[in-house]
Amino acid sequence: MKVLVSNKKVAHDYFILETYECGIVLTGTEIKSARLGKVSLNDSYARVKDFELFIINMHISKYAFGNIFNHEEKRERKLLMQKHDIIKLSQKIKTEGLTLVPTKVYLKDSLCKVELALCKGKKLYDKRETKKQEDSSRRLEKTLKDYR
Repeated sequence: MKVLVSNKKVAHDYFILETYECGIVLTGTEIKSARLGKVSLNDSYARVKDFELFIINMHISKYAFGNIFNHEEKRERKLLMQKHDIIKLSQKIKTEGLTLVPTKVYLKDSLCKVELALCKGKKLYDKRETKKQEDSSRRLEKTLKDYR
């Protein structure tokens, strides 16, 4: 499995409840550009429309050797997932007020996959608390390393 891009801000901005793996529908020049690692997940999210899953604001740069048939950089791309899983996700999103955020784009058996996380937004004080916990655990590890 080769990770093309990962979204590190998700863990900072959200509480991750569950993760899902799904395929993505890409055109020829999009997959060539993605294999080169020219993908960005900043400010992207997933949405359910008519029992289909779409990723919005995912940026894939234009392929350098593409001609007039090159793709749009920020278009809605369809995600491939079982229909009953999509229905469960849409119910969770509607009832609990959760968000679907992509965390990784990777190649698995030469197919492009997206890892989606079902998330709940963090407040500012939650972000400060996690920062404090990370800092204290880092200091503890350093102290233990120096003690040994």
